[in-house]
Amino acid sequence: MSAPQRPLVYLILGTPGAGRREVLADLIADGLAATDRAVTALSAAELPSVFDDRLGTVVPWAWTDKALHLELPPTAPDGNPVTHVFLVADGRSNPVDLIEGFKVWLTGREVELARILTLVDCQLAQRHDGPLRIWFDACIHFSDVVLLSRRDGVSNKWISDFQTRFKDKFFPALFEFVKQGKVKNPILVLEPQARRMTQIFEEDLDLQLARNLAPDAVLEFTGDEVGDEEDGVPSPDDGEGPAVDPYLERKTNGRRVIELPDIRPFLASPA
Repeated sequence: MSAPQRPLVYLILGTPGAGRREVLADLIADGLAATDRAVTALSAAELPSVFDDRLGTVVPWAWTDKALHLELPPTAPDGNPVTHVFLVADGRSNPVDLIEGFKVWLTGREVELARILTLVDCQLAQRHDGPLRIWFDACIHFSDVVLLSRRDGVSNKWISDFQTRFKDKFFPALFEFVKQGKVKNPILVLEPQARRMTQIFEEDLDLQLARNLAPDAVLEFTGDEVGDEEDGVPSPDDGEGPAVDPYLERKTNGRRVIELPDIRPFLASPA
């Protein structure tokens, strides 16, 4: 991959134990060029990993006062400019809160959002399919790429049904398997092309692009837009923006309309 003018930023969602840093080490090793320089931001809640020395320059990020705090180094240790930034989410926290804070953090910075990736721990997701389905659904709603990891002992039918559920809803996200901590095509995974359902990261909503990525998906609008739309697309001069993302929408009391479960009780250990 050629060096971009601005650092490309990737957000890595998923639970502890899903192999996020192992996969990330593979993406950096086989998906970046020799001239690229990577920075990986880890939460203070993350325990050390044997893969940390393969993640480029590692810096901390923190979540305080309901905001994401992350300072990026201006250059890599060798003096070359940073080309790629990988922010590994705290897998024990609410991913929607982080997405909201991540969007604010991106604003005004000389960086470019490349992709959001979710690693699905298939063993965990199958074991708690009922209570955790909405948690993984939220992550995938915001993701361009979904990587299915820890598939040992998980039935092929469950994996097929898991993917089919999103295909039937016309999710444009790319689904790939993780095998022994690696993906088949790291360059494809890192390709900075938006494939996510959410449009909260788009300053100007491009409905045609959304239609191209997911031509059969239903695009919903609120308020007066419904009355003005033609063939599902509002008139260009109605002055209204896109509907509020369903996972970010809040009630009058401040609580989210869609509430995610606390995932911590479902995690076997902090490792």
